[in-house]
Amino acid sequence: MGVREEIGVGLIGCGRAGMIHARNLVNKVPGARMEAVADVNGQAARNAAVELGLSKWHTDYRDLLKDDRVGAVIVVAPTNLHRDIVIDSAAAGKHVFCEKPMAMNAAECEEMIGACEEAQVKLQIGFMRRFDRGFMEAKRLLDEGLIGDLVLVKSHTRGPSKPQPWMYDLKKSNGILAEVNSHDIDAVRWFAGSDYDTLHAFGGNYRNPEVRDSHPDYYDSVVMSGTMKNGVQYVIDGAAYVQYGYDSHVELVGTKGLLHVGGHKSDSVELTVPGDGTRMGFVKSWTALFEDAYLAEDIAFIRAIQEDIQPLVTGLDGMMAVKAVEAGNASIAGKGILSL
Repeated sequence: MGVREEIGVGLIGCGRAGMIHARNLVNKVPGARMEAVADVNGQAARNAAVELGLSKWHTDYRDLLKDDRVGAVIVVAPTNLHRDIVIDSAAAGKHVFCEKPMAMNAAECEEMIGACEEAQVKLQIGFMRRFDRGFMEAKRLLDEGLIGDLVLVKSHTRGPSKPQPWMYDLKKSNGILAEVNSHDIDAVRWFAGSDYDTLHAFGGNYRNPEVRDSHPDYYDSVVMSGTMKNGVQYVIDGAAYVQYGYDSHVELVGTKGLLHVGGHKSDSVELTVPGDGTRMGFVKSWTALFEDAYLAEDIAFIRAIQEDIQPLVTGLDGMMAVKAVEAGNASIAGKGILSL
């Protein structure tokens, strides 16, 4: 086998998630090198470039796309900007890794998929749980039939942090279903091996009363349930600003057994003392819980480019999650039980 061509990568969006990818690509991903970064916040872009040892940083991502040494981009901008950035990147001949949520609606997703297909560039969506060792092992055991036929998938994600101001506006964020539960929505579809059929969702603002008047449709807690097209049942719950820590867990109930995956322990130590009961450390952030999964998906993205193979998580996977988010928000808004 010949020497694989090294892929120059540009980062668009220098926030917390973007920098996780960038740090991986600097020295942990074979065949990749970081070339440049872009962020509308010039200080963030400059700081990122300094940390990563790069000479090139931009405040306009379109300037980054003009760089011939950049063959692929990591898109970690706000969701409402994903469509334009991905389409422009494809037109510039750049392979694309786009963080979740893929876009604001399914129509935008279709445009992004079409643009990447026309330009013959790869498009991978950032559902890193599919690359997590625990999730992969659970999927293997499920597919081997160790718990019989799958009956129910229960998945939840609860985040500790207070939402950023822009997240209160569902026209910009698509709500907690998109920002927090996109991973759960994809995981249910992945484990079930089927698309969504029916859903019913409920949401409420329990922890952010100060925005109830300015953003009456905002919800910081949500429950969504229904059936998949193959009959598998599901329940998803999500929450923002729970404060106690980052909490991610999936339960797979079969006809003959049960699988659990995910967790919230920060380590394996539990302390039990008289009067206090049992205490354990709680994961503070998703960045710690899925650190290895982020690296694995970055490696897989570069490998898909070098070997000219389909990414393990495609634009279709991203679009199906966005469709479920759209339907979930419609259900919360009063449309009740919906069929997809």
